[in-house]
Amino acid sequence: MSIFDFLSGQFIDVIHWTDDTRDTMVWRFERHGHEIKYGAKLTVREGQTAVFIHEGQLADVFTPGLYMLETNNMPIMTSLQHWSHGFQSPFKSEIYFVSTNRFTDLKWGTKNPIMLRDPEFGPTRIRAYGTYTVKVKDAGRFMTEIVGTDGEFTTDEVTSQIRNIIVQEFSRVIGGSGIPVLDMAGNTHDLGQIMAERISATIDQYGLELPELYIENISLPPAVEAALDKRTSMGVVGDLNKYTQFSAAEAMTAAASNPGGGEAAAGMGLGMGMAMANQMANAMNPGPWGAAQAQPQAAAVPPPPPVEHVWHTAENGQTKGPFSKADLGRMASAGELKRETYVWTQGQDGWKKAEDVAELAQLFTVMPPPPPPGV
Repeated sequence: MSIFDFLSGQFIDVIHWTDDTRDTMVWRFERHGHEIKYGAKLTVREGQTAVFIHEGQLADVFTPGLYMLETNNMPIMTSLQHWSHGFQSPFKSEIYFVSTNRFTDLKWGTKNPIMLRDPEFGPTRIRAYGTYTVKVKDAGRFMTEIVGTDGEFTTDEVTSQIRNIIVQEFSRVIGGSGIPVLDMAGNTHDLGQIMAERISATIDQYGLELPELYIENISLPPAVEAALDKRTSMGVVGDLNKYTQFSAAEAMTAAASNPGGGEAAAGMGLGMGMAMANQMANAMNPGPWGAAQAQPQAAAVPPPPPVEHVWHTAENGQTKGPFSKADLGRMASAGELKRETYVWTQGQDGWKKAEDVAELAQLFTVMPPPPPPGV
């Protein structure tokens, strides 16, 4: 290397940063002795911010652009006196590049179940998980509050704290929403937006923001899910008598088509076939009055009792409930529930006035007009 190249290297720096790691949030420009030379060129690309640290203190923040580090265009450096110190800079400085792009597909989830009171199931527990996006909003604050002197700061060093904040806000929002568990799947978008707004207000003190937050799944404990599956299966089956007959016919067909079943399978199939034949014969055999004899039928299984609706009321921006219909009747008698009070129950399309709900309109009795004269 010639003496001219050596002198040029001492006086001119090209300071820039390119990154392909997809998870680096802050990177320190390494220079021997942390010496920033007079006239150095600083290139800040789109999606980046450069933070200038002088003698341990935050001196300046550079947005995207090309800068010549000279005293005449850096007001913060006018107090550095002069540069007539030979090849040794009169100060020690550092430049940190901060990525202002969005860091996407970051995971969050509840480690432990969250307790809540559901209007239909009562006290229950739920779990949830999803993804979120984080972005550096204030590079200077992010450096002073979180990064410090870390020369290469990645998302792994801050995501655990953000996950804790997300789970805390999720517990708070979901516990006060009053939304039944079965209806939460249809409200994940709104819940995610509310959570993102509240969390952004919290992490703003770190210089960060949360542009997006998604709730991918909300689940119940396995025992509760198993009970719901059984309840759904009962609804699909419908008439239990017809289902029993169908199952018997299927079993007979399977036994008859299994040649390896031996005599036991054959006997089972024969017995079931005879039983069905007797039923058909009895149905076709006319009685003494020329009609088919009515065969005693198995007692029909009564359907499950109807599920009573529970209602929520809204007044002055606050929701109350759940209330049974009997509770609402007592409230109407006491004047606590009025015709114009907004109410909501599961399956209802939005909030409605109590007088507009047919099931509740009867709670408001109307006094008859006075009788006509002479009656």
